[in-house]
Amino acid sequence: MYISTINHNTRINNRITAEKLLVIDEKGINLGVLKTNEALKIAKERGLDLIEISPLSKPPVARILDFDKYRYQQEKKLKKQKSGAKEEVKQVQISVRSAQNDLMVKAKRANSFLAKGNVVRIVMVLRGRERANRDFAKEKLNLFLAGLDPHKITMTPKFGGRGIITQIQK
Repeated sequence: MYISTINHNTRINNRITAEKLLVIDEKGINLGVLKTNEALKIAKERGLDLIEISPLSKPPVARILDFDKYRYQQEKKLKKQKSGAKEEVKQVQISVRSAQNDLMVKAKRANSFLAKGNVVRIVMVLRGRERANRDFAKEKLNLFLAGLDPHKITMTPKFGGRGIITQIQK
């Protein structure tokens, strides 16, 4: 049995300071409000740890579990949250003068980014006199977007800076 803490908020076994706890056993059955000494005694009889789950509630909630199993579940939950929250923005840069084959190569790259769940920013760079012919540039951008896998546009095409910028995602 461990007598340490996962982090500063989680207390286990003898580190629990509350006098009374709402205790839940390893099967999820509510044992009711018990004194900390009684809950520790039950946990030791079962060969498990008493882990304070919710220290701020009245009375604090504690579970009788194997500490390693609890720590593993918490790390797994944290890892899942991190992977779900990660929404990276990838950028694909195209030009009005790009040939059809070049656009297809860029479309393939954008499709691979979309397949991974990334947000794709498409930047069409306009130089010199290309800025004057915005209709042709927008037409070329729409042709490029039509060649991509099914997607939704999260940012409508905007003129600004060095050209046209739009964002898409799956």
